[in-house]
Amino acid sequence: QVQLIESGGGLVQAGGSLRLSCAASARTFSNYAMGWFRRTPGKEREFLAAITRDSDNTYYGDSVKGRFIISRDNGKSTVYLQMNNLQPEDTANYYCAREKYGRTFSLLSPSAYTDWGQGTQVTVSS
Repeated sequence: QVQLIESGGGLVQAGGSLRLSCAASARTFSNYAMGWFRRTPGKEREFLAAITRDSDNTYYGDSVKGRFIISRDNGKSTVYLQMNNLQPEDTANYYCAREKYGRTFSLLSPSAYTDWGQGTQVTVSS
């Protein structure tokens, strides 16, 4: 099992930016796609972005397309989420996740992932 540790969350004003990082403990980081999700109380996890293991393909949820950018550095076993033009509705706990080996679900589904971080809180003030 891999340990995922998110960082970079915090309080930001509307229109501002943050960059989240997710560091993985496993040396096999480069073998798996990675994803970012978020959750607010009372709501289901929302897919934000995913990136394939070689960065050839990226995917975005409709609510963040054009504002968020996912990237990864396999040498550092880290995946990033650059978040721009943040709005109050982006306030949530943000999680990274590692692809499940042999997954049968789309990377847009939480079921495609097997390991999750503890999350980092992002709060956007108006």
